[in-house]
Amino acid sequence: MYDLNEYYEIVYSNTVLRSLVIIIASVVVAKATDFVFTIMFNKLVQKSKTTLDDRILQLLHKPIFYSILSIGLILSIRTALLPEYIEFSIVGCLKTVTIIIWLYVVSKILTMSTDWASKQTEKNKVLQKNTLPLFNNLGKIGIGIFGIYFIFLSWDININGILASAGVLGVVLGLAAKDTVSNFFAGIFLLADAPYKEGDYILLDTGERGYVKKMGLRSTRFMTRDDIEITIPNSVIASSKIVNESGGPNEIERVRITLLVSYGSDLDKVRTLLIAIAEGENNVMENPKPRVRFREFSDHGLKLQLLFWIHNPEIRGVTVDAVNTQIYKQLSKNDISIPFPTMNVNLSNSLD
Repeated sequence: MYDLNEYYEIVYSNTVLRSLVIIIASVVVAKATDFVFTIMFNKLVQKSKTTLDDRILQLLHKPIFYSILSIGLILSIRTALLPEYIEFSIVGCLKTVTIIIWLYVVSKILTMSTDWASKQTEKNKVLQKNTLPLFNNLGKIGIGIFGIYFIFLSWDININGILASAGVLGVVLGLAAKDTVSNFFAGIFLLADAPYKEGDYILLDTGERGYVKKMGLRSTRFMTRDDIEITIPNSVIASSKIVNESGGPNEIERVRITLLVSYGSDLDKVRTLLIAIAEGENNVMENPKPRVRFREFSDHGLKLQLLFWIHNPEIRGVTVDAVNTQIYKQLSKNDISIPFPTMNVNLSNSLD
């Protein structure tokens, strides 16, 4: 019979047995750590009202277990006194696999966290539905860069030269594509600030009016009322004044139609006619009700303004056309004249 010291000597002197013991111990430690981790954090996540921490806890099981197991396997391989090139290859593969597992888990946690944060409040101006892909992609790019860095380190690759070359290349590309870079960052700021969204009706500085067809990182596309697509670089939009006709609490819009009637016209009758015309148009909303305002005594007549609301900016043109047509017909039918500028020329017959 061997005593404990003799068993220890046998195991310690035999590299294969020693590696096997380390592997078994790493499996036991990984299982125990995962078990303790689950018990401890389950008590914490049960106190919270959100399910985000529960899902994160579920994701962390495997990477923690495989990380501890990977450490044990690396120690066992180094204990086995294998040839240096074999040891280097196996250890590098184990480290790479572990890093890839953590990259996948961290990217999943990032996606879940940004999605959860965007749903916490409707007033969140940064994390919104249209900006989620942007932040998710930027976060994944950052995670990927760190992952590549650690993978290079696991294979003992000196990345100082690579970083220096990448820095010089980045400066050259930045100078060569400064407009593209400017548009890219302007697109990020536009998506984060969200002055408009896809489908909104906007008015450009140049006078074009239409809806936002697509928002990209480099440019934004608009479709005008003439069915003409306009592509504008984001750097230009970021420095321009944009009137968003759909940017209020809803898409309804007030329309103003200004007209002149002759002095001496019955204002009460004109008011009644204008309101009846607006209420008879299908595109005009019943609430708020149409109204007429007497604005001023102009040079050629009384200036009135008909105000009414429409359901969305898209039907503004056709509604104004229909209302103007009825105004002209009804005023003519009721013998209410619309004045126009006149000029009296007096000729003198006297001779000098």
